[in-house]
Amino acid sequence: MSESIESVDRFLSNEQADELLETIRELDSVEMKLTVPMNEHRATIRGLPIDPVEAEPRQIFFFDTPDLALNKAGVVVRARRVRGGFGDTVVKLRPVVPKNLPDDVRRSASFKLEVDVIPGGYMISGSMKGKASGDEIRGVAAETRRLSKILTKEQRAFYRAHAPADISLDGLEVLGPTFSLKGSFTPKPINRKVNVEMWLYPDGSRLMELSTKCRPLEAGVVGLEFRSYLAKRGIGVSGAQEAKTRVALEFYTAQLKRAVEPGLLPTPEAAAAGR
Repeated sequence: MSESIESVDRFLSNEQADELLETIRELDSVEMKLTVPMNEHRATIRGLPIDPVEAEPRQIFFFDTPDLALNKAGVVVRARRVRGGFGDTVVKLRPVVPKNLPDDVRRSASFKLEVDVIPGGYMISGSMKGKASGDEIRGVAAETRRLSKILTKEQRAFYRAHAPADISLDGLEVLGPTFSLKGSFTPKPINRKVNVEMWLYPDGSRLMELSTKCRPLEAGVVGLEFRSYLAKRGIGVSGAQEAKTRVALEFYTAQLKRAVEPGLLPTPEAAAAGR
């Protein structure tokens, strides 16, 4: 097994690591991720050199159909507001086979091929990224602005190429927002930035993720260093893992479903009839 991937099997099985090795040189970045169980959040924060007060607030919106047809097709559309009136957008395809991507997409400065590595698995995704102002994203969330208007021409083309033909951008439901806090630190033992992100949901539940990024050919060493650093602070990598996107999509589509159930919020037909 190549030295560049050898240590990643601390997160992955040998078979998974071999599969990833076949495409790792084609990727732009590798991100090691770990979800921390909710009952260990406080202990984890105490054990890491971070100051929660310095965390950056973010507001995250996803867009899909009530039955998550877009996600089932492997497409994710997201917008994110950050401090200072700024924001960003992404149209993501996952999983993706790098060799199947058109050359013009692969060459685009707005497109990134990334792999998320978590204990027990990995996912290669292709992301077409763009920028939008915080006010533009708020307008889409309030349904006073069309989603397609805040996405770039490349993002709209990427969406049309991979989303089901009968699902238009401007017909997608707004899922969210999720409020998140993101902090980072650079521990001396690994001399690499580690991100800590907490996603907070309206029902009081939360999801905490630790992550670090590296270049593809650094993955083996970085994976080993990251795992060792966490282990020395009592943070294991064997617990059940929860992907932030999947959790958010399922949470908000469940809210949509409850909203039209009898006895809760009225259906559009009932509202129109004045009932």
